[in-house]
Amino acid sequence: MKATGLLKELKFKGLDRNLIELYGKEKLSLQKERYIRIVGNFIDLYGDLDVTLFSVPGRSEISGNHTDHNNGKVLAAAIDLDIIAVASKCADSVIRIKSEGYREDAVDIRELDASKVRKNSSSAIISGICDAFGRSGYNYGGFVACTTSDVLSGSGLSSSAAFEVICGNILSHFYNGGKITPIELAKAGKYSENVYFGKPFGLLDQAACANGGFSYMDFKKNDMPVIEKLDFNLSDCGYLLCIVNTGGNHADLTDDYASVPKEMYDCATLLGKTVLREVDEDEFISRIAYLRTLVGDRAIMRAMHFFSENKRVELQRKALINSDIDGFLKYVTQSGNSSFKFLQNVYTNKNEAEQGLSLAISERIGVVCRVHGGGFAGTIQAYVPNEKREEYKAALESVFGEGSCMFLNIRKYGAVRFDCNCIY
Repeated sequence: MKATGLLKELKFKGLDRNLIELYGKEKLSLQKERYIRIVGNFIDLYGDLDVTLFSVPGRSEISGNHTDHNNGKVLAAAIDLDIIAVASKCADSVIRIKSEGYREDAVDIRELDASKVRKNSSSAIISGICDAFGRSGYNYGGFVACTTSDVLSGSGLSSSAAFEVICGNILSHFYNGGKITPIELAKAGKYSENVYFGKPFGLLDQAACANGGFSYMDFKKNDMPVIEKLDFNLSDCGYLLCIVNTGGNHADLTDDYASVPKEMYDCATLLGKTVLREVDEDEFISRIAYLRTLVGDRAIMRAMHFFSENKRVELQRKALINSDIDGFLKYVTQSGNSSFKFLQNVYTNKNEAEQGLSLAISERIGVVCRVHGGGFAGTIQAYVPNEKREEYKAALESVFGEGSCMFLNIRKYGAVRFDCNCIY
């Protein structure tokens, strides 16, 4: 469909059914405005080309904080904030992406070399996705796209992973018949982030964004994790999922993030293994005196977090399967305490004065919460009883500002292409 035709369909309710399916009826008007704006931007920049719409959600880590990179277990959920793209296939060897609020990225995909890209840039991600596709035997080629995202950067909702997956999803549909599986899209995103973007993260973020829904993931085989969709609805239990952005400084946290897997790897290596998932916990405990002389106490405590968090994910999975919300929330509290005391990723040591008062405020109101995402910048995840929504919002936003509380829904769809007829 031509971009001008798509614009007419949006304005005259042609896509309403699928927009409601993705976002809910209450958000239809807002989302229509958003799509109309981005299609208009595309026409202004690239002209009236044949176009396709794409969407990839952000994600919220439910449990398994910093375990996936050591082949651990995780609970995660896709959310109803997403990155959307209007894109058109091109015959040349350049990918051009204009993300709203940023300069256009133009990447010549004939020259894919991780040593020559600008680290921590969107152009590096684009190059890395193409390289990953080529290494896996998939096709890739040029396209132009305009994107916009309401997955806030630095909120722990995986804005970068959503961007990686949408780049892969566009290439999947334009050059591979839409046949590339969600887990393969996720693996391409991880490769791009690790090798080209320059951050040593695990596969969790990309897998949750690509798959959608509420999922249990076991990364024992990291290249092919076991993923189980869980039929659980938080709202049916009388709770709301809230992410609180405390406005912490997100600059220069790469070393903080990288230190967590590194210290876990160090413990595993000294015990003759590659990752902590391969280490017997009893042997680890018996060797603490030896380990701490070589890696220090913090590495030991982070490894202790890994073992307890891995077991906790299984307990939470069982609680959700049995609709045991009280048991689930008990383990949420334990997970938060373990992240605070053992993993030590609630705030960065580079700025000890900034420690996210949200945790203490939440507990005073009687709301269960834990650190969210990679940590260090003060973003938290809270499970708010329906009847406390307004009290909680008022209390938190009086400290951290209007809009700092984001109440989210779980989205069943992961990476999709859609039009007037269907969601693919």
